[in-house]
Amino acid sequence: MATQIELLATKVIGGQKLTPEEALQLASLDGTDALALFLAASRVRDHYVGRDIELCSIINAKSGRCPENCAFCAQSAHHTTEVPVYPLVDEDAMLSGAKEAEGAGSTCYGIVTSGTSIGKGAELDQICRAVRRIKEETAISPSCSLGIIDFETACQLKAAGVETYHHNLETARSFFPQICTTHDYEEDVATIRVVKQAGLKVCCGGILGLGESAGQRIELAITLRELGVDSVPLNFLNPVVGTGLAGATQITPLECLKSIALFRLLLPERKITVCGGREYNLRDLQSWMFIAGASGTMIGNYLTTTGRNAALDRQMFTDLGLTTRNCGE
Repeated sequence: MATQIELLATKVIGGQKLTPEEALQLASLDGTDALALFLAASRVRDHYVGRDIELCSIINAKSGRCPENCAFCAQSAHHTTEVPVYPLVDEDAMLSGAKEAEGAGSTCYGIVTSGTSIGKGAELDQICRAVRRIKEETAISPSCSLGIIDFETACQLKAAGVETYHHNLETARSFFPQICTTHDYEEDVATIRVVKQAGLKVCCGGILGLGESAGQRIELAITLRELGVDSVPLNFLNPVVGTGLAGATQITPLECLKSIALFRLLLPERKITVCGGREYNLRDLQSWMFIAGASGTMIGNYLTTTGRNAALDRQMFTDLGLTTRNCGE
């Protein structure tokens, strides 16, 4: 089987696309064949995006009271959780977060708000002013994640200096109704399209371990490939008490790594960043995410959960012989 895996990696390096059927076959591998899959994905990563890794950070700039009913989300108004609730933070807080992220080695800094979409007018204007200050006072790349937006809003963000817009599809189209019923999947897809139309880079991925099948993970990757997104954040469910998925069955570290490898083979040229839930799900195998084909990770805290100590992450990069990219590279 190892030879067949290498042949598929060579096919991808040669510019051909991995088919859903081939990906599904790889998803069933275990034992030493799974290790061969990780190494093949790492070879594909090295060929297309190199060995340097990219770090990103975020600020939870507006928390809680989201009207959407996403089953995994601690910020949903449909759930009863201990998540903090507060309105949009001021410009100084957003700028301070960017400077802290830059100091920690991140090349991208995301301003994230809860809710279906950002309010036009005062809220959007405040974020745009903060982005302009971030561009003036740091070298970090500003990103925003403000929910479902239209073309006009995307253009306003680009004019302010936003370089990347983040908006996850969360899961496969076929599984989405099991996760969220307060908006349609196509509304998320439409946001990706208008953001691209406005000339922004697109960061779009999802959360694995929601109860979806291996085939549905592949379905999500194929959708991202068809949409032509620029980077793919992969999160793993970290169940929160009070949410609809509080009792979800945790996927294994090896299943997480196989998923990372499959996304690399299906999306060979894309940045693939492992974000929320890596500590909870990968446990002692966190460093293996890079062996399985990831090209970056999120450092610092997440939206409603704390991240790993940055010093431990830096030691992990050193132990693997990996170097991180600097802002502006």
